Amino acid sequence: MDTPPFSELGLPDTLLAAIETLGYERPSPIQAMSIPPALLGKDLVGLSATGSGKTAAFTLPALAKLDVKEPFPQVLILCPTRELAVQVCEEVHRLGAKMKGLHATPVYGGAPIDRQLRALRSGAQLVVGTPGRLLDHLRRGSFDASRIKMAILDEADRMLDMGFKDEMDELLAALPAERQTLFFSATMNPGVSRLIQKFGNSPEVIQIEQKARTVSTVEQSYFEVRQRSKVEVLSRILDMNPPRLGIVFCNTKRSVDECTEDLVNRGYAADRLHGDITQQMRERVLKRFREGAVEILVATDVAARGLDIEEIDIVFNYDLPTDPEDYVHRIGRTGRAGRSGRAVSFVYGREIYRMQSIERYTRSVVKRERIPSVEQVEGRRADLIFDDLKERLEAGKFDAYQDNIDRLLEQGHTPTDIAGALVTMIREASGREGSAIEEDREAERPARRENVRPQRDDRGSQNDDRGPRPERSGPPRGPSPGSEAGMTRLFLSLGKTHGVMAKEIVGMLYREVGLPDGCLGRISLFPKHSLVDVPEQFVGQVIERTRNARLRGRPFRMDVDRGPGAD
Repeated sequence: MDTPPFSELGLPDTLLAAIETLGYERPSPIQAMSIPPALLGKDLVGLSATGSGKTAAFTLPALAKLDVKEPFPQVLILCPTRELAVQVCEEVHRLGAKMKGLHATPVYGGAPIDRQLRALRSGAQLVVGTPGRLLDHLRRGSFDASRIKMAILDEADRMLDMGFKDEMDELLAALPAERQTLFFSATMNPGVSRLIQKFGNSPEVIQIEQKARTVSTVEQSYFEVRQRSKVEVLSRILDMNPPRLGIVFCNTKRSVDECTEDLVNRGYAADRLHGDITQQMRERVLKRFREGAVEILVATDVAARGLDIEEIDIVFNYDLPTDPEDYVHRIGRTGRAGRSGRAVSFVYGREIYRMQSIERYTRSVVKRERIPSVEQVEGRRADLIFDDLKERLEAGKFDAYQDNIDRLLEQGHTPTDIAGALVTMIREASGREGSAIEEDREAERPARRENVRPQRDDRGSQNDDRGPRPERSGPPRGPSPGSEAGMTRLFLSLGKTHGVMAKEIVGMLYREVGLPDGCLGRISLFPKHSLVDVPEQFVGQVIERTRNARLRGRPFRMDVDRGPGAD
């Protein structure tokens, strides 16, 4: 269905400016059909499929009717769960970002009532809440319902299913008779029909054709994973079947940041999207994601809205959503345009019951899978290398290097040994050592790929595995051996046997020391130590600020490297 632009729906300029900032181009069908009559003051019944954008369909008209100069409740939005209430209130703040003086607050059970009392007394104009807690405030007198202009029931069918019929009846009966009422629901069942007949005023019914909640081309599965092991299991799954593009969904901005950092440290091309990311940065990240420069996008639900990319191979529910509708919305990012896709969820403990609710809601079976073992991941990586070698050999896409191979043959090495050594080098270059994860037992972390191969020291093997160095202090006297002009080589007391990667060293120096981006030079990794070239002017700063720092959970020492045989 082709829809007109938001500018033709009758919305005020402040809302249009916020919509443009958020990057929404055209309204969804439910938005295009609901907003104009809602702005005219008509009661509505909106029946729409999951992920159709109904939150903005009722939020935009509600904000358009608010008088931000009046410090009392004017709009009431009822939601079935506290998670949805918080999500809707966040959407209200995003869409109303250009409205100076807007005050909206979520009100729900399970949270301290004192904070909610202060928010209501301070003049909240829009209140989003669950029926039970709102009724509590109404009876206390802390929620003034006498001047409500618009009441919105979001997911009315779910609220009735959850047993909120009496609370909803009492709340709606307390509102002014001349109010406007909007009912939004996924289904029209007898309970919703009764509610509409009792509290609606000849509402206009808007129904969007419902599609299947999940598509058959998406393979759904889940793994039982503890929180601390999620990144490791995610890495194993990615290594077993490397996707072209994938999305990892988290429930919080903090989870997005931590997951993204862990993936980048493990060598994946990952980036993030959440509410704190500026629009300019969001557009840059999405552009790199579409182009394939970013393979894994880690995002919250809200940040990923409006994301329409057909080539996404896999979606991860890193944190299982609390709302089954969000689950459908997430996995709908893959398996588009007839393509096959995969949806993987991580659950643990009581979250299994939430997964069962998702299965009932989607009317589909989500199969449980076992975490891939180290041996399986290693075997798969070996298979991928073998397939790549076979393809190159058959297509002739390689350089002969005949002189080099002849020299090795002349020295007595067999063709099988040479090939084995080369494959070993390929695996080392595309992998890493790591720490352990806890499944049923402690398991060694499999090797990982690195998108950027760390540079190796070219001075020969005599510098390899030199062991601990004596303590030194003071500024360097001239450039260190082997370093470039203007750079000083520093010794770091951790190396490959400790699982350290070049990217982790880079991240630590930028994060802990505050070095300017792009200033580092060569990084050479050895079994028990590493060498890092830094600009001369930052040497003292690096040594001082890393004295109490840790890398991969280990203390370490950094000092000026004097080369072999120093002292």
